[in-house]
Amino acid sequence: MHNTDNVDPAELAKFSDLAHRWWDTESEFRPLHQINPLRLDWITDIVPIAGKRVLDVGCGGGILADAMARRGAEVLGIDLATKALRVAQLHALEAQTSGVQYREISAEALAVEQPESFDVVTCMEMLEHVPDPSSVVRACAQIVKPGGHVFFSTINRNPKSFLFAIVGAEYVLKLLPKGTHEYAKFIRPSELARYAREAGLELEHTKGLEYNPLSRRYWLSGDTSVNYMLGTRKV
Repeated sequence: MHNTDNVDPAELAKFSDLAHRWWDTESEFRPLHQINPLRLDWITDIVPIAGKRVLDVGCGGGILADAMARRGAEVLGIDLATKALRVAQLHALEAQTSGVQYREISAEALAVEQPESFDVVTCMEMLEHVPDPSSVVRACAQIVKPGGHVFFSTINRNPKSFLFAIVGAEYVLKLLPKGTHEYAKFIRPSELARYAREAGLELEHTKGLEYNPLSRRYWLSGDTSVNYMLGTRKV
């Protein structure tokens, strides 16, 4: 697959249409704002990012990239959704976040341009939106320095995740816009671990993310049956 083709135009359009709402914490992006501190703390407990060069793949409106820059990292956020990137850049200006930059480029193209040049790579809530997730995993592995860390988060594929992530989150609780996720694009942890292994990344950490609709609270746990994160290292 040619490196510029690993994109779904419908997915880009979907997130571009919502771009102006990225930083509204009560919008459709509320869940991302809620889980961001949990993800950030999990990552920084594994690898302190202050002073490190960090890449955020599929950065969207910059929620994680901005937070990592505020922890002292030198961050580059990349995405192919033009409007979301503009929102990210505008927010960085308004919030006066130093140490963060954004580019409209695919992970595959950046891997050719800047191989082995980042200490840490994050790719959160993005793999389930591309036609070929293994291609993105390979690109992340090429971009990170030897011994560097790559973090992924996505959604498991099973009846429970269909019920929770699509029926529950999109239709019942309306946490996310309808059509945000396609069940067929969900990725089992074993599949993602295989993509990582084949790309030269060693799986070191696994963490689940759970949600209580009554308390509207998220927390990290050992349950990877719906939302989960993998921490890998380039061998």
